[in-house]
Amino acid sequence: MIRLNRYLAMCGVCSRRQADEMILAGAVACNGEIVRTRGTQIDPARDDVRVNGERVRRAEILTYVMLNKPPGYITTARDEKDRATVLNLVRTPIRLFPVGRLDRDTEGLLLMTNDGELAFRLTHPRYKVPKLYRVLLRQAAAPSLVASFRRGVRIDALRPAKGELRFVAGDRRRCEVTIHEGRNRQVRRMFEALGLRVLQLQRLRLGPLALGTLALGAWRYLTDKEIAQLKQAVSQVDGDS
Repeated sequence: MIRLNRYLAMCGVCSRRQADEMILAGAVACNGEIVRTRGTQIDPARDDVRVNGERVRRAEILTYVMLNKPPGYITTARDEKDRATVLNLVRTPIRLFPVGRLDRDTEGLLLMTNDGELAFRLTHPRYKVPKLYRVLLRQAAAPSLVASFRRGVRIDALRPAKGELRFVAGDRRRCEVTIHEGRNRQVRRMFEALGLRVLQLQRLRLGPLALGTLALGAWRYLTDKEIAQLKQAVSQVDGDS
């Protein structure tokens, strides 16, 4: 027996977190019955699992793609408002889903895969995968911003969001920020909470994976070495949730 959300991830439908959202929305059925309970256990060898009426099966070929996301695209597999999504940019014979999210105006490194287990680990705060962003601010920031990010910035009812910030080449409008969480619009909201407006935000790195010279809007398959490095980066913590 296996948790339904994990099975959907293993089949390459989506990440485990996204699977939970689909289950709660009533989009998932097991043996003809709609399932709305997170944590439901299924038998992959016996049970008929369908998402929006379409049967899902274990993905045979695990695929990993890096996209340099341009602004203006939604980071989702499908959009109910029919806006352009990152899947409009990446065409592969294997159905992929984005790992985590970059908001519509943010550009840079976005990993796409059908490896649900890896996606879960890369986005779960337990694994503390660092994410590096380059930021352009509307106005120059005070030097104290470095300490504010390190101390933590209140952006919601959860614990303060923390990050490591450094100014680039002495320019206090340009900086690089590293975070280990992935809250909604976290980097932008941290600056906003401190009275600063972000003009441009670009993700440069996800764990050991670097954007490098990949052109804006272009994508490529990861190398075997990059895949191994990503898996090594999330192999230090055991257990499911």
